Amino acid sequence: MSAKQLKWLSYATFFVMFFATVGGTFVSKTGSGLGCGHEFPLCHGKFVPAHTVESLIEYSHRLVSGMAGLLALATVIAFWLYNKRRDLRVYAVMTLVFVLVQAVMGALAVIKDQSSAIKALHFGFSLIAFASSLMLALGIRRFSKSKGDLELVLLPRVSIAFRNLTWFTTIYCYVVVYVGAYVSHTNSAGGCSGWPLCNGEVIPELTGGVGIAFIHRLAALLLFIMIATMAHFAYRKHEGNREVQMLGVAAVLLCLMQVFSGAGIIFALGNGELYVFAALLHNLLVSSLFGVLCYLSVRVWQLSKPAVINRTH
Repeated sequence: MSAKQLKWLSYATFFVMFFATVGGTFVSKTGSGLGCGHEFPLCHGKFVPAHTVESLIEYSHRLVSGMAGLLALATVIAFWLYNKRRDLRVYAVMTLVFVLVQAVMGALAVIKDQSSAIKALHFGFSLIAFASSLMLALGIRRFSKSKGDLELVLLPRVSIAFRNLTWFTTIYCYVVVYVGAYVSHTNSAGGCSGWPLCNGEVIPELTGGVGIAFIHRLAALLLFIMIATMAHFAYRKHEGNREVQMLGVAAVLLCLMQVFSGAGIIFALGNGELYVFAALLHNLLVSSLFGVLCYLSVRVWQLSKPAVINRTH
């Protein structure tokens, strides 16, 4: 298999993962999680379900997720046979592993009711699968245009401090996303009416859904500050590395759009269709943000090491 074919296989895997992520959010926000009852893999005892809206939404998501798993498996096999780059192989394996993990968790959620904390973890695993497929697509694209290992020698090094800041920001982003998923699964999004104030107060009474929603807002604000700081150093201190600069810019723009899409969810609470659209946009933006941060974390880790060719690739 040629490098070009590997690249397009990676793109296809990411494309299907994108729709699997969209489908998961759509299932959750339309309340279609039990559209097939408490049955898996059948839907109301059939391979082809009855044509109800909920069953079609749920079953379509299952089909797309299954396709994502098959493509992820094909990608792992292809990269293991035809590409020796360790980082690309790791991205492919992570995509497959977390697609399988989130599929198992999704099946368990159908068969048996799960707590809000477990449901939020399900989204967290699907987020890692999406980010891994994005890293693979970005990685193979960069490799196909670069000089391979020689690129790591020619590019300027990054500081350990910037590497640590990037990694800490990425890990913290995952925590914020988990809290956001917990807000969704506990139906706490309406705990804070209005934006940016919460129920007209700077600090509301921190009980029940109000406390959960307000903590998420504070965590998201801190995340934006951290990403803006990281993006500043990425752009100002790495003039010799356009990739690091652009990844920093992409991260801060995605985070800013995610903040406003979160506000859009609040204002759309009274409109069912608009709320679903706002929630889809919010989840896609945060998934893309996490994927960009993960890829930047890998790149700065690679560029923080001494400038020597890695003979294992």
